[in-house]
Amino acid sequence: MNVLVYAGPEVIQTSLDHTLKTLRSILLPFYSVQSISQKALLTQPWQKGCALLAFPGCRDLVLSKAAPEVERYVQDGGSFLAFGTGSHYAARGLEQGILNVASGSLSKDMLLRFFDKHSGSTLYPSFHQAAAGMATAVPIQPTDDERIDCVLQNGMGELTFVGAESDQGNVHILARYGESNNVAGALYKLGNGKAILWGPSPEYPLAEEPASSITLASTLSPETIDVAERRRQALVRNTLILLGLQIPESSNAVYQPLPQFLVSHFMKPRLVSLVTESLAGGPSDLRDFQDANDRFQFHDLADADGLFKQVRESRVEQTKHVLVCSDGQLPTQGQTPLFDLALFFSALSAARKKDGVPDDPETCGFGDVLFYGEAVTSTQTMLDKNPRFMGLLPPPLLSLASHQLAGRGRGANVWLSPSGCLQFSLLLRLPLATFPANKLVFVQYLFALAVVEACRDESVLGVSGSAARLKWPNDMYAMVNDEPKKIGGILVNTSFSGGQVDIVIGSGLNVLNPPPITALSQLDVDVLLSMERTAAAILVKFERMWGVFVDGKGSFEPFMELYLQRWLHSDQLVTLTTTTPHQQVRILGITPDHGLLRTVPEARGWSSKEGFIDLQPDGNSFDLMAGLIKAKS
Repeated sequence: MNVLVYAGPEVIQTSLDHTLKTLRSILLPFYSVQSISQKALLTQPWQKGCALLAFPGCRDLVLSKAAPEVERYVQDGGSFLAFGTGSHYAARGLEQGILNVASGSLSKDMLLRFFDKHSGSTLYPSFHQAAAGMATAVPIQPTDDERIDCVLQNGMGELTFVGAESDQGNVHILARYGESNNVAGALYKLGNGKAILWGPSPEYPLAEEPASSITLASTLSPETIDVAERRRQALVRNTLILLGLQIPESSNAVYQPLPQFLVSHFMKPRLVSLVTESLAGGPSDLRDFQDANDRFQFHDLADADGLFKQVRESRVEQTKHVLVCSDGQLPTQGQTPLFDLALFFSALSAARKKDGVPDDPETCGFGDVLFYGEAVTSTQTMLDKNPRFMGLLPPPLLSLASHQLAGRGRGANVWLSPSGCLQFSLLLRLPLATFPANKLVFVQYLFALAVVEACRDESVLGVSGSAARLKWPNDMYAMVNDEPKKIGGILVNTSFSGGQVDIVIGSGLNVLNPPPITALSQLDVDVLLSMERTAAAILVKFERMWGVFVDGKGSFEPFMELYLQRWLHSDQLVTLTTTTPHQQVRILGITPDHGLLRTVPEARGWSSKEGFIDLQPDGNSFDLMAGLIKAKS
C-alpha cells in the first residue's frame, strides 16, 4: 500500500521534505511513502493502492480539476491528512470558498472541499499564504494525551477551525493550542472516509532545521525539548492510527543505499572476472565506472567492513560501491545478514538437478553471477538507466536486493520493497537477427508463469502453492479465503542497440512480509520457506522455459495452456471503459501472435468468432476487484 504526499507547486519544500521523512520513519516497512504531483492526482489511478493522502504545509492551494478526485477518494473510504492547515466546517451553502487568512475575504479559488453527507456540512481546508520562513514554536494540549511544550507553527500564526470548536457529530477535537485554547487539530468523518487537519506543523523534528533554530532561541530547556520531541513523534503516530494505518512496532528501515557485492556461484569462480573485465575493457584493475545515471566504485572484498562503516556514517551517498568477490570468495553471513548467498547457490544447483536444467561449471546460468545489496535504490534502475554499464555486462546477470529504496513498477507506480520481499532484476540479451522483436511482449507472461510455478515447487510452498495465480498482464496474486490478494509484480524494460535487444526483467514477490502486506508466508505453508530457495526456484523454472521460448523464436504456444490454467480471468465478465459508451466484454484468452488480451462483446455471445476486442498490455490496466479494464494514463 502507498502513502502519497502531495508535492504540487504551492507546497513549502521544507514541509514536504520533513513530511516524507517523518512518515517514512514511522510507516516503513508496512507502507511505501512517496510524493505525488498535482498532475498525477488527476491523471494517474492512484486511489486504488492509496492508504493515505497527506498534504504538507502549503502557501495556498488550488487543485483545479484534481480536487473532485481527492474528495471522491475520501468519500469512498480514503484517509486524508494535512499539516499547517485550518478549516471551515459549515453548511454546504458556503459556495464561494473559505475564509482567506491573509485578507479576511472569501477566496473564489479555493476548490478543495469535502462534503459530509451525514450532516449536510462541508469541510473547507485553509492553508497559510505566508512565506516559508515565518515560523514560531507553540505549545499544544492533545485531548487524550500529555501537553507538548513545543511544536513548530509554520506561517503567520494560528489557523482557525471554524465550525469545529467542540466535539459534535462527525467532528472530534484532537488538540488545542496551549495558550489560546483554540482548536489545533481535528478529526472529521466524511462519507466513508476520514480527514485529520493539524493547524501547527508536527511533521518538523525539533532537533533539525528549521525547528532547531527556533527552539534554541526559546527559553525551553534541552530536557523539555527532548520530551517535546518524543511527544511530537507519538502525536504523529497516533494521528496515523486514527486514520486507520497499521504501525510497525519498531522500524529497522534503511534510508540510503549500502555497498553491493559482485559475487558468483562458488563452483564457477571465473564469472566475476568476466564481469569486471567486460566493464574495464580487459584484464586491467577496475576501480571506477561513470555512466549516465550513476557512478560505480569497485573495491576488494577485504575492504568490506571499513566501507560499510564509511557509507553508514555518510549522510548523503551518491556513489554506488561494489565489493568484488573474486576467485570464488563469498562475503560472511555477518556482511549479508538478510540473504545467505551460500544457501542460494546450493539451492540453485539442487533445483537445476531436480528440473533437469544443465549446470555446466564452464557456463553461466541464471543466478550464477549477481550484484547483491542489502539496500539499493532500485535493481531495475541500476541496469536500465545506465546504458553503457548495462551494455558491457555479460548476460545473464542478476541484480538482487533485500531492500529497495525506490523500487519501480509500471507507469508511475512504486513497488514497496521492505524486508521479506524478494526483489531482483535479471539482464538478458537477444540478437534481433534470430528473434522477432514483436514477441518480446510474451516475456512478462513467461516470467510471471515461472514465478507461479516456482511457488508450487516442493522447495517453496508445495501443495499450498496452488493459491498462487496470475493476473493479466504482469501481476501475481494469492487466493486468501477465496479472495485474490496481490503478492507480486513484474516490470520488463527493453533497450535496442547494435542489432540486439537488452531485456531487464524486474520482479518483486512478497515472501516473508508480515501483515498487512500479503505474503507467501501467510498461506498454509508446511515447508520451511526461505528467500534463497524461492529465488533459486524462480530462476531455474524461468531458465528452463526461456530455452524453449528462444528456440521457438518467441512462440508462446508451448506455455499457453498452462498460463490459462494459472490465471484468474478465464470467462470473466468485465467492463471495458476504454470505449464510449462503456461496454461489457467477456475474456477469452491471449492472442498467440502479439500477446493481446482477447475479449468479445457480451451482447454478441462469447463463443462468437466475430467482433473480437483485443487489448494491449501496455495501454490498459485491469482493476481486478472492480471488474474494469481502463486506459492507462
